[in-house]
Amino acid sequence: MDQKLNKIFADIKHKTQCSLGPRAFRDARAWRMKDEIEDNMRTKFAVDRDRILYSGAYRRYHGKTQVFSFTNLIDEEMTNRNLHIAYVSQISRTIGKYLGLNTELIEAIALGHDLGHPPFGHDGETALSKACVAHGIGHFHHNIESLHIVDHISRKGRGLNLTFQVRDGIVSHDGEVHNTLLKPEANKTEERIEEYIKAKKAGRDFSWMPGTLEGCVVRITDTIAYIGQDIEDAIRFNLLKREDLPKEVTEKLGNTNSQIIDTLIKSVIVNSHEQDWIAFDEETSYYLLELKKFNYKHIYTDENVKTSNRIIHRTMGLLFEKYLEDITEGNRESKIFKHFLDFKSSAYLEKFSPPEQVRDFIATMTDRYYNEEIKDHFLPWKW
Repeated sequence: MDQKLNKIFADIKHKTQCSLGPRAFRDARAWRMKDEIEDNMRTKFAVDRDRILYSGAYRRYHGKTQVFSFTNLIDEEMTNRNLHIAYVSQISRTIGKYLGLNTELIEAIALGHDLGHPPFGHDGETALSKACVAHGIGHFHHNIESLHIVDHISRKGRGLNLTFQVRDGIVSHDGEVHNTLLKPEANKTEERIEEYIKAKKAGRDFSWMPGTLEGCVVRITDTIAYIGQDIEDAIRFNLLKREDLPKEVTEKLGNTNSQIIDTLIKSVIVNSHEQDWIAFDEETSYYLLELKKFNYKHIYTDENVKTSNRIIHRTMGLLFEKYLEDITEGNRESKIFKHFLDFKSSAYLEKFSPPEQVRDFIATMTDRYYNEEIKDHFLPWKW
């Protein structure tokens, strides 16, 4: 039976690799930081996908904000981080299929790219970054934390030992930066990733692209997945009306999420087919940037949205100080011990300083968990 199974697995693996286009990154070229026995049933990237999918960090996606903080507590149809990940995975695999790329590599990157997002989306990220800088550990960036989670936090601090290509795709995604064209940075190394992390933590700009076309697909898809959905959520939240959308943009891209996604996917496929890059056409890219500007002004920085988020900025520093004090004083009853540090390996505890441990604990929280901690420690308010 084992012999027959191994033959079936080998045949399917071979057929899968033969179906890839000439520009796809093949499983045989992938490598890990630590060698391990290869799975005879799954490709390396399929193994990575499954390790991410069954990780604790992945399970916490469902409890994290995408854009509108606190709204998921009263309206469960508002987009959360888990839905965003599903959209990125589905859209990027669709694009990858038509470009003949490795969809297993794409899926693994897509599922892992936001693992490091703290509670309350980018507002939580900004607040946590301020606390990190204040304690001398550099700026916080969720993509860097995502890599840190798969390398040093998961499996009680042992890490998932993912392939370099998946790890690179995770740390190289950045849907906030607008790019018309993404061309992979060939021959990337661990040293190059460390150089990037060091620069970003120091607050410096850094020219940076994924190392594979598959990574480029996920990066460009991140924008495709959120740009129209954020508008739909804003309309549901009574922050916008559909007629508020700029007419010149909707005439080109569409005025619903499905229309916008359809337009952007087709543009990427047509302009990337049989090319060594992933790209929009110039006109579509221009109107996409205009739509980003609209969203930024009318959604992300809207006073109604920011008012509800001020509590995040007012409490993050207090919570950071509280956990740091608990570590310093050895308060074993603190949740940073009971729910985090007590489950970490000695290697993790020795390698990372108390402020870094606090950063990692807060970054792994869901919105609800953060809320409960605020209630426990700071109600009635102490400012």
